[in-house]
Amino acid sequence: MKRTVAVITPEGKVVPRRQDVPELLENEVLIDVEVSLISPGTEMNTPRARRQNPGGEDMMFGYANAGTIIKTKGNVKDLKVGMRVAAMGGGKAIHGSVACVPVNLVVPIPDEVTFEQAAYACLGVTAMQGVRRAEVSLGSYGMVLGLGIVGNLACQLFQASGARVIGWEGYPERIRIAKKCGIANAVNFKKADAVAVTKEFCAPYGADFAMLAFGGPATPALQSAMSCMKVSSDGHAMGNIILIGGCKVEVGGGAYSGNLDFRASSRTGAGYHDHDWEYGRDYPNAFIQFSTQRNLREFVKLLAEKRVKVDPLTTHRVCIKDVGDAADLLIDHPDEAVGVIIQMKK
Repeated sequence: MKRTVAVITPEGKVVPRRQDVPELLENEVLIDVEVSLISPGTEMNTPRARRQNPGGEDMMFGYANAGTIIKTKGNVKDLKVGMRVAAMGGGKAIHGSVACVPVNLVVPIPDEVTFEQAAYACLGVTAMQGVRRAEVSLGSYGMVLGLGIVGNLACQLFQASGARVIGWEGYPERIRIAKKCGIANAVNFKKADAVAVTKEFCAPYGADFAMLAFGGPATPALQSAMSCMKVSSDGHAMGNIILIGGCKVEVGGGAYSGNLDFRASSRTGAGYHDHDWEYGRDYPNAFIQFSTQRNLREFVKLLAEKRVKVDPLTTHRVCIKDVGDAADLLIDHPDEAVGVIIQMKK
């Protein structure tokens, strides 16, 4: 059996290849993929880096797709042939016509959720993990810097948690999309004083949290966010600052940072990249409350309940043979593209 997959070449180009479908491993399912989603952030780092410094071998591309199970092997729990599913995992839930994915990185999707919507589950739970790390409560105020897919979804999840949030973004198209997703408060930091707007938004309390959801150098942005945080009567800034994007910051110690808590948010919840867990081992629910599997199931429920919107995030659809054009678009014109869906049946 053959499949078409997308790979990253040593030169950083993304191209389709024909290859044999691997044999299923124990506790894996074989998915006939309908669509996959390109992450415009971390997923594009390797193509960008290789275009600057070529090297390495062909590398599988993609980690978020959706389709129908056509075969199973071993103990795949509640998953069955014919079931519509969302899948995630680097090197597993690839941009390809057929994918072999371990059991705990696959969740069923209900009829109310389309394949395209389900393909957002991986980035949705990335955002969910960051929201959990922020430890918001009903009535918390805060900001999300960057309204790409993860930042947009984080804003929606903050709102669903009862927090009040304002987004910062420099691309007008992303602000327009945010409005369509129900994010009422967003500021273009290239055209307005985002700090002043945010302080007014959070008045009279100050911000309880901030999330940096973008890549690259970010110390000036961090300093701007820090100036919006709540301040105790003794003059110390307080609150949680979440670093969820691939940004790099310098953080000063002592009085420079007051009593702020700086927290990295990595991946999608407990389990991802634990081989034994991915292939079926469960963590004790009493101690590991929100595994990647549980987060995936919860995000799919939110989609089905229409409490999270992803359709406005899809700006482009291409077929698998044109995956290289999609990658070029995301690298060369990040102001024009957000969610790029790869269609396998076209």
